[in-house]
Amino acid sequence: MDQGNTAFLLFAAAFVLLMTPGLAFFYGGLVKAKSVISMMMMSFGAIGLIGVLWVVYGYAVTFNSAEGTSPLFGIDTAAINLNSLLEVPEGAAYPPLAFAAFQATFAILTVALVSGAIADRAKFGAWMVFAAVWSTLVYFPVASWVFNFGLAEDGSFAYGGWITHGMQETFGVGAIDFAGGTAVHINAGAAALALALVLGKRVGFAKGAHVPHNPPFVLLGAGLLWFGWFGFNAGSELAADGVAALAFINTIAAPAAALLAWLVVEKIKDGKATSVGAASGAVTGLVAITPACASIDPIWAIVLGLIAGAVCALAIDLKFKLGFDDSLDVVGIHLIGGLIGTLYLGFFANGTGLFMGGDATQLLVQAIAAFSVLIYSFVGAFVIGLAIEKTIGFRVKNEDEIAGIDTVVHGEEGYVFTEKV
Repeated sequence: MDQGNTAFLLFAAAFVLLMTPGLAFFYGGLVKAKSVISMMMMSFGAIGLIGVLWVVYGYAVTFNSAEGTSPLFGIDTAAINLNSLLEVPEGAAYPPLAFAAFQATFAILTVALVSGAIADRAKFGAWMVFAAVWSTLVYFPVASWVFNFGLAEDGSFAYGGWITHGMQETFGVGAIDFAGGTAVHINAGAAALALALVLGKRVGFAKGAHVPHNPPFVLLGAGLLWFGWFGFNAGSELAADGVAALAFINTIAAPAAALLAWLVVEKIKDGKATSVGAASGAVTGLVAITPACASIDPIWAIVLGLIAGAVCALAIDLKFKLGFDDSLDVVGIHLIGGLIGTLYLGFFANGTGLFMGGDATQLLVQAIAAFSVLIYSFVGAFVIGLAIEKTIGFRVKNEDEIAGIDTVVHGEEGYVFTEKV
């Protein structure tokens, strides 16, 4: 066993887990002051819930053929108990449990991302029910489509699911999704759009009506996300090697370019370059580079960042034109950014992209992957969200929303300026 690669993977997993508290700060700063606890609790609730579900059965569903056993209704019965991964195969680069832990952090973050679309108006209990059902029926299967690696004789992971490995057998090239542009960002963005439609608009929804209450929180959250994203992208190589180094430098280049592009568009469009715009631009670039970080050169990563930052800075206003209330722009940043990064590979992926020595086949498989995940996730989230809304109710009362839902839902306040006697 390579102790260096094992340490690399374990630290990468820790970095990715930090992204969810980072997301809590990012989202928490964007909502009004009386909803900050509610917003941050949806991220922390995801850590607790998805962390348990992953160990109980999430890994078994996602990697249902990882050890060559016969899956039962999509569940690898040998992996249902992670004790089956305690033994390290001879010649393995790292323990299988290290990979299981790394993938757990992806599941947690993806679910937490969805919550931004329903800020200021969702019941915490209903959110937790949604998170459990959506992760089971949507995230775990979709992650299997991308990440369901089979074990080679030396214990290393040899190939992916139908999106990566399966389409390679059909088209000669598989879809490229190095770290989760489809499984994480398009998946979460499509679910966010569905929930925004199910819950409807916030009271007083209009452009400029809801402003971030704490931009420093937003910047802190973006910084933590960017830090953790190095584990997200470079860690997906599962080895401390040259490919991880390429993913690492691209995780600097693309978000840096996207940050600048967003600020330029914001200055032209609104007259001011804002701190929230800088944070949003950086996150947009991180989203876009996620599927592409190991397959393009750094210069093309900068181009991708510029495109994603500019397009997403404009895309966030679509909710006002189309009439859906995606509170914190999960659709505009994660769905649109994920689509841009995934489809960009069809043109600029090294060796197979249309402009990089390949033909239109890579673009075709990227589009199949992106829109398959988008449709499946949107439909699944819409049905689950609607079922919850029609039964236990997903949205708080209008009067509670106006007052701020922290005290109603959690009995706490984010900011207490005077002691209560």
